[in-house]
Amino acid sequence: MKVLVVGGGGREHAICWKLAQSPKVTQLYCAPGNAGIAQVAQCIDIKATDVDGMVSWAKENAMDFVVVAPDDPLALGMVDALEAAGIPAFGPRANAAIIEASKAFSKELMQKYHIPTAKYQTFTELDKALAYIEAQGAPIVVKADGLALGKGVVVAATVDEAKQAAREMMEDKKFGPSGSTVVIEACMTGPEVTVLVFTDGKTVVPMPASQDHKRAYDGNRGPNTGGMGAISPPPQYTPEIAQRCMEEIFRPTIDALRTEGRPFQGVLYFGLMLTPEGPKVVEYNARFGDPECQVVLSLLESDLMDIFQACVDGTLDRLDIRWKQEAGCVVVLASGGYPLDYQKGYPISGLEEAGRTATVFHAGTKLGSHGECLTNGGRVLGVTATAPTLDGAIDAAYAAAKSIHFQDMHLRTDIGRAF
Repeated sequence: MKVLVVGGGGREHAICWKLAQSPKVTQLYCAPGNAGIAQVAQCIDIKATDVDGMVSWAKENAMDFVVVAPDDPLALGMVDALEAAGIPAFGPRANAAIIEASKAFSKELMQKYHIPTAKYQTFTELDKALAYIEAQGAPIVVKADGLALGKGVVVAATVDEAKQAAREMMEDKKFGPSGSTVVIEACMTGPEVTVLVFTDGKTVVPMPASQDHKRAYDGNRGPNTGGMGAISPPPQYTPEIAQRCMEEIFRPTIDALRTEGRPFQGVLYFGLMLTPEGPKVVEYNARFGDPECQVVLSLLESDLMDIFQACVDGTLDRLDIRWKQEAGCVVVLASGGYPLDYQKGYPISGLEEAGRTATVFHAGTKLGSHGECLTNGGRVLGVTATAPTLDGAIDAAYAAAKSIHFQDMHLRTDIGRAF
């Protein structure tokens, strides 16, 4: 099969790395890709959000299957456009991807179908949002309704901080139109975990749970990022909690979307808070999380292409998906200054040495004019290792990361140990 993967980050490198292991995949392409992806797939210079350009290229080059990995093209309807062109595509259609593209939609869905989540209100007028914050007090959570690269959520410790966040989103347009509507919700407490599920719209197959570390600095301090590292499985996610999540959250969500005429086929991401009252939904994403994808796919034994096809064909219930009985850890190496201002274009050394004991997924890299690997984003690399124990996986990831160097490189030193 000729397969195209849409995207160019660490998540897409992990997907391409796993698909390249499938005997079914004879030719693998990625648009736009990056320096690491270029080692396992042919990179095509098309922006991930260029729906028309992507569909035209896929048709002209007779792709048998397309994997739409990032949130933006899913929300823009790339899967719908590919299907209309007769090309099977993995990922939800736009009317189901709205579960991530609009937090207001997802909260209303949870309220309607009694899926546990935090108490909330949605606002389109700043003065009413500020009055609500004043009445509720702090801590409180302010969320931009639309897509904001994982950075549109502020957990405010004070009323003033919450009001400032609302003003930045609604008045200053910090996230553009994504912040025109805000969701303000109660601050939940407890460990956060992520569970990704494969689904064909009916059957739900959870992957091993993982735990992302969002804050930029050690000790869970600093601004929120797209993710500075992840582990799998998190020790707090017990079999008993997993069963509750399946019965109270995972199946009800998939059933709710189908009932609403928005069947979801692809990967649905459940961001969960294990509160004293039980597990509750923090957020949904309509695709693999990043960097959770890197660590979870490193534990997958089954053929990923088989799973993708089954999700599209509605035959997921026929598959026996197998996972390594191991643990994994991914440590993100970021540009100094991320998630705020940072520089690009620095040469990276030590990749080959690190790759001897871990898998190094490229997130923000590009090839220089002489074939050298250069930094090209905030999150640059995800050093990923697996081992029989979680401590072993964490130690292996950090040991490999020590081999890699680039100017102003920043990493957290407590991934898997800061809860």
